[in-house]
Order: sequence, then C-alpha cells, then structure tokens
Amino acid sequence: MSQVTITVDAQDYRVEEGSLLIEVLIQNGIKIPYFCYHEALGADGNCRMCMVEIEGQKRPQIACDTIVKEGMGVRTKGENINGVRQRILELELINHPVDCPVCDQAGECKLQDFYMDYGLYDSHIDMRQKIHGKKHVDLGSNVMLDQERCVLCARCTRFTADVTKTHELGIIGRGDHARVSTMPGRKLENPYAMNVVDLCPVGALTSKDFRFHQRVWFLKSTPSVCHGCAMGCNIFIDHNKAKYKEDTIYRFRPRRNDAVNGHFICDAGRLSYKALQENRQKEFELGGDSCTEQEALEAVKTAILEAQNITILIDANLYNEEIERIIVFASGIGATVLCPSDCYYDESFGDTWLKKPWRAANIEYINRTEIEHRLPEGSVDLLISFNHPSSKTVDSRLKIIFATHQGHKADILLPISLFSESSGSLTNIHGMTQHCEKAVEGEAPDLIRLVDMIEGEL
Repeated sequence: MSQVTITVDAQDYRVEEGSLLIEVLIQNGIKIPYFCYHEALGADGNCRMCMVEIEGQKRPQIACDTIVKEGMGVRTKGENINGVRQRILELELINHPVDCPVCDQAGECKLQDFYMDYGLYDSHIDMRQKIHGKKHVDLGSNVMLDQERCVLCARCTRFTADVTKTHELGIIGRGDHARVSTMPGRKLENPYAMNVVDLCPVGALTSKDFRFHQRVWFLKSTPSVCHGCAMGCNIFIDHNKAKYKEDTIYRFRPRRNDAVNGHFICDAGRLSYKALQENRQKEFELGGDSCTEQEALEAVKTAILEAQNITILIDANLYNEEIERIIVFASGIGATVLCPSDCYYDESFGDTWLKKPWRAANIEYINRTEIEHRLPEGSVDLLISFNHPSSKTVDSRLKIIFATHQGHKADILLPISLFSESSGSLTNIHGMTQHCEKAVEGEAPDLIRLVDMIEGEL
C-alpha cells in the first residue's frame, strides 16, 4: 500500500494511505481522547470524543471515521477543539454519579483522565435532576454492572456480538434512559465474559472477584504468561505487599500480544491466580514431620546414593530452564526422566480460540525433548517428582517430592517456588518461546537452587 504525507499539529507524518486517522494518531503517540474506539473492536463513532479539526472542513470531525488523505492538515489541540471536547464530556457526565471515591475504576478511568484534561467545569445539572439507573446488577460470569456510570461506548455489546458471537449484551431504551443490559432471560455466561471489564473505559462494568479488594494505585504490574493451558496467553500479574503482610496477587489482566492472545484472555486463566496462593507447601518434611532445609537435603543425598534405580517425573508447567537443569541432574545420577501427559489433557476445556485442551503451559517444550510421556513400568526404587500431579499413582519404595502445594504424600517433601515467584521462559503450543518475570517474593526456595545444592552434596 502506498504512503501519503499528512500534517498533525504542524508536524509531518508519512502514513499508509487509507488508514483511519485515529489509528494513525495512536500509533504515532499523539494524544487523542476516545471511549468507543478500541483496537480489537474497531470504530463505532458514537462517543464523539475523538473530535479533531481538519483544514478545509467547516466543523470538527471524529478521527475514528476519517480516512487520511495526501496533504491532510489536522489539529488535535487548541482552544476551539478543547472546548468542543469539554462540551461533549459534559453530555457524557450529565447523569454520571459523583462516586469516584468508592468506584473500583478510580485510577484506571478514562472519564477521570479526560475530565482532568478537558473538563474542570462547574456542573450545570442539579444532582436531584440526574436520571438514576440500576446499581450492582449481577450480569453473571463475575461481572457487575452499574448503569449510572455507563457512557454507552458499546464496547461490551460489540465484544459479545462480534468477538464471542454470544450476543448476551445489548443497549435498550432511548435518550437519557438508554442503558446496557442482558437480553431477556439471559445471563452473561461465555468463557471470555470478564474481558468486558477490561474493555469498559469507566466503572460501569467491574469484576466481582476484584471489587473492593485493592486500590489500583497500590498495585505493581509484572509481565508474565498464563499457565492455565498450552496457549501461553500474555498477562500482567497485579500484586501488592501491604505492611506486615505477604506479597499478594490480586488479579491477572490480559497483556497485548497480537501473535498469541491479542488483547484478551479466557476467564479460567484470569481467575487461575487464586489457586496459586491457596494451600501452599511452605515447610520441608521428613516422614510427614517438619524439618530444616539442610536435614531434607541430607536425606535426599542419602536416598539418591542408596537407590538401586531412580525415576524422575517432570511437571510440564516448569520453565524451560528448570526442565533443562533437571535433565542434566538426572543424567548425573543415572535417572530415567518421564513426563506422563494424559493427566494434562482435557478435551472439554479446549475451544477454537484461546483455550487449548492441553492444561500444561510447557507441554510443547517437553515434546521437543527426549522425555517420554508415560508412567514408569512397575515399581521403582526411588521416585523423585518435580511437582508432577501423577506422582501419587506411582508405586515406589521411596518418594521425594518437590511441591508448590500441599496434598502430596512423600518420604521427603521439599517446597518450591511458583512461576510467579521466579523468572524463566515457556514454549507455547505454537512453538513461541516467551519470558516470564518474577512478580512476587515467596517463602519457598527456587527449584534450580535446590537442585544445585543437592548436586553439590553428591
């Protein structure tokens, strides 16, 4: 496609001919306000906030419905266009409740941001004249609706119509009484429903799971990868360490990666953070009793030196670096390395979009090694399991288990860190290797450090 030259705020840009003006502005880092436009949903043209002045036009135009042309001159700022945006914003706020202090969207609200940029006016509406909508409406799928806060951007209705194609949401009523609602007799119940919370630019749609748990300005966001299945959707881990408390994860949010998950994640992956922090294995154990780290490591050393044969099970959720280290360790002690994979496959979970039936984040990396996908045949003398869920089904004289969570029965039990407590890389089902950063500080030791210490003792 050929390129054209346009001028924005007295600066020239070479852009693709036929592009939407709003996309050109966003891609070039030019500040432009908008509610209804979204990169994944396209233009809708209903909020009118993206008004710009175009040379030769009698009145301002919306950038989300303007195609760039050779020689086009655009002004995105100035007293005139700021006044237009202020008046549009005033219309958006006529019936909006003044409840920012108790709104979960505070700190992430585009309405707040735009008001600070273009508003700052005295309201012309008496609070008693505001039209009130329903509050705390349970739409289903962990999503709550506050109709009074809605600016009718239609992002949520377009998501269910155009992306999931489930059509649960619509806009009913006219004028001041128009509002988002579920279709009669229906609930919001598709497996990607909670994405409407991310899409909502204001506090109209909020997550029941996150509501009133944490103020967003206290949260730190760490880029990572979801471990819910083999797709490897990109996420942000939002966490906070309050005074006298542990570093706690409060939510997962989708992180844009057009090559993997685009702008979205499934609800199962989004809520998988809960299981990370429940029933954690934090203590070293010998024969079911607590012990010190050194006592556990000495017992592991003795067991390895006395074993007639050793089998190692590797969890397919471990990082590439952890799997590589275990393979080297296994070679040094003459152990057979296996990864039984039947326990990870759940056909009912998969779909044609982001959810894959392989419920293991790194099954593809296991496939690329020489590790066999089977249980050991017959009884083994010593079993060492690195957090594999099938370890309890293996018949062995002695079991050593490295575990993130409680529920394992072993002669020697060693706690290890979660993926959110360490860094590493994963290879998704399409062969793309992605890096995860360490998000939170955990109490359990790093797996590679423990393996290094054991190997150093042998």
